[in-house]
Amino acid sequence: MTVEEAETIPTPDHILDWLEDSVSFLPSFLDDPYNSGNINSYQWWDQNQDIDQDLINIGATATSVNSPTIAAAENTTNSSLIQSISIIPNPPLPSNSSKRKKPSDDLVPTTSQNHQHKRNQIRKTNENEDGNAGVEEVVANKRSTGNKKNSNKSSGNNSNNGNNKEGRWAEQLLNPCATAITAGNLTRVQHLLYVLNELASSTGDANHRLADHGLRALTHHLSSSSASTGPITFASTEPKFFQRSLLKFYEVSPWFAFPNNIANASILQILAQEPDKTRNLHILDIGVSHGVQWPTLLEALTRRPGGSPPLVRITVVAATAENNQIIDTPFSIGPPGHNFYSRLPGFAKSMNINLQLNKLENHQLQNLTAQTIDNSPGETLIVCAQFRLHHLNHNTPDQRAEFLKALRSLEPKGVILSENNMECSCSNCGDFATGFSRRVEYLWRFLDSTSSAFKGRESEERRVMEGEAAKAFTNQGEMNEGKEKWCERMRGVRFVGEVFGEDAIDGARALLKKYDSNWEMRVEEKDSCVELWWKGQPVSFCSLWKLNFKEEES
Repeated sequence: MTVEEAETIPTPDHILDWLEDSVSFLPSFLDDPYNSGNINSYQWWDQNQDIDQDLINIGATATSVNSPTIAAAENTTNSSLIQSISIIPNPPLPSNSSKRKKPSDDLVPTTSQNHQHKRNQIRKTNENEDGNAGVEEVVANKRSTGNKKNSNKSSGNNSNNGNNKEGRWAEQLLNPCATAITAGNLTRVQHLLYVLNELASSTGDANHRLADHGLRALTHHLSSSSASTGPITFASTEPKFFQRSLLKFYEVSPWFAFPNNIANASILQILAQEPDKTRNLHILDIGVSHGVQWPTLLEALTRRPGGSPPLVRITVVAATAENNQIIDTPFSIGPPGHNFYSRLPGFAKSMNINLQLNKLENHQLQNLTAQTIDNSPGETLIVCAQFRLHHLNHNTPDQRAEFLKALRSLEPKGVILSENNMECSCSNCGDFATGFSRRVEYLWRFLDSTSSAFKGRESEERRVMEGEAAKAFTNQGEMNEGKEKWCERMRGVRFVGEVFGEDAIDGARALLKKYDSNWEMRVEEKDSCVELWWKGQPVSFCSLWKLNFKEEES
């Protein structure tokens, strides 16, 4: 499907109306390397649009498990587990557990006292393997802190909890619960589900929100129904709100802005190495940016030596939506009716760039061919694959190997690969408890970093981004692999790693300075990768690859 260009060339006034204040988030890697200047005069999105909040399901909350009615599940262990849980009465609340607070309950302890109390109570909860004594103390502690939605539990940096396992109480409940499910420990499961339900909240600090998403994931795992009341996600929002949320996230967090920054700089680096400056540029977009990363690149192309290529083609390989949105690849599916790419041709025309957009729908990545993408021998093909390949099966069949072989057959001038830098959580790489704990770790880093990004404030934009990330809990296709394994795969199909140029490195480092100081960039010399870390823990990596013609000749 070809996205048609706008019929008229926007006037400068129209461009200003089109994009007021919306490019402040754009990666600043062009500051020095390519003398991009100020691009605030170009506008590719109008923020002055009314957002229909009534179309957004803000009220989605975790499934209540005060009276778990869990039916048959996916396997024999879960079936017996669920049947037993359904007849076990809930642990009784303490005699003084009235939901109405006494006057003394309004006296909120200091942050350090709350942290110490919660740590003690979670430890006691985990020590009571088959009893309910720990529940009373945890619930009592919850009441003592007041209303969790209004008790100012959120903090901007949340730095004490980032890499401090003792401060991360939510996973000290979630992971033992997953272990108990795997072991079939019925009493333990219900005990922990009850405590989680008491502490989980879609608001509050990262622990409360992690407990909320984790509780929903656990009940989803135990339920025989594929339907689930999930949080708001990209696909469940109104298009204008989705666009606003995405732009806001790029502005406050480098989670995606950083890889996009490096990807755009890498494209310029590859073009600079091409001897023929008159060749057309063809970008194969296999990513989750929803087009947001391309305005900056288009602007940069006009400022490179020799100007923009005669024709710039972007072929978008769209992610395939599943019947149940909670199992879609996180961040890959936008809401129905959203088509940001259709705005790009008008923006390109305003800068005298000849842009052609094509979109491939419902096409499997491992089946890509030169004919499918309409590749021409007289163009420079660059593949930009970001945060989509980990959804490909790496067992039997090995879809990742199939895709990389298909990718190599396209003979691209360069491949930019960005992926999560975490261990796989699929059922073939460990039992349910192992995989679940890895998903918990992934989501903790996301939630903790978004707490800092949004300065601890409640935000509808933050909720939709976190709801999208939380799909990793229920998506059986979340089969991450670490950087080393991805590099091994690329070398296995005769790609060779390319070192990022100084412009890319310096620009990425400059970009990261605008975000929270807990973000860190690391350059791995062995594999020529650039890694993004949060509070001393890896989040993602970016890599650049070229065909290894020397090996073929030998």
